[in-house]
Amino acid sequence: MVVSVPYERAVARNGEVEIAYEAFGEPDGRPLLLIAGLDGQMLWWWTDFCRLLAGRGYRVVRYDHRDSGLSTHFTGHRGTAYTAVDMAGDALAVLDALGWHDAHLCGASMGAGLGQYLAATAPERVRTLTSMLSIPVDRPASALAYVHPLRPFKLAFRRYGDDRASQIRRTVDVLRLTYPDGARFPEEQARAVAAECHARHPHDPTARRRQLAASRAVRFPAPGLAGIAAPTLVIHGEDDPLVRPAGGRAVAARIPGARFVGYPGMGHNLPEERWTDIADELDRLTAGSR
Repeated sequence: MVVSVPYERAVARNGEVEIAYEAFGEPDGRPLLLIAGLDGQMLWWWTDFCRLLAGRGYRVVRYDHRDSGLSTHFTGHRGTAYTAVDMAGDALAVLDALGWHDAHLCGASMGAGLGQYLAATAPERVRTLTSMLSIPVDRPASALAYVHPLRPFKLAFRRYGDDRASQIRRTVDVLRLTYPDGARFPEEQARAVAAECHARHPHDPTARRRQLAASRAVRFPAPGLAGIAAPTLVIHGEDDPLVRPAGGRAVAARIPGARFVGYPGMGHNLPEERWTDIADELDRLTAGSR
């Protein structure tokens, strides 16, 4: 059951870059940082999911990556605007702004890759790691083995106007691609969040390219994922139409002691019918951690 919980919005700073974040739950709750995927605003961590976790005793924080939402944008920047190291630094800046020495990290898709990188390079800041809907990012050359390359091309030749209604429709269509064919799609909720995202900052197609360039350039320290010591949970949709479940299984196989959980019928998203299951798994992972 989703309950009413305390909520606040604030800004962290990483040098000259401002990172907007929102916090749910009591200040003394278990610290949980949610890291969003590629070109995704923090709002795609559904608000009711955040409230559900806060109701279980977490202090839940979600944030906008640089180049998204209410955080600093790099529109018009030519060349390499920033790196994955900078984006990982943004997450640490949020922890610092909150006064957290360390936290439980939960990332989805690209956010899971950032979580893997932080667990490997800043282990003292990571209590536990939950890697969702992702692939091993320490070996970028193997990425193509885990992705469904044709799925995104369903929208490649579809044109959208610059007006509000067209851009909201584009965002909803992109989200729809993350659901398996035939799965229930939360049309009303998706449209409401897409409208809120547009109001916060209209979509910038060049931001996706900058974030992709940053993620491709990541360099993992040896021995890669095998060096991660944080207790790790790997979650993947067994019917993910974008990233094959083998990607998640490979992450779990490479991190010592990691546990893999696959959900039939789940795609590259967080369907409401799995929120309680995911929260239960997070509770098992974080119970008893320092």
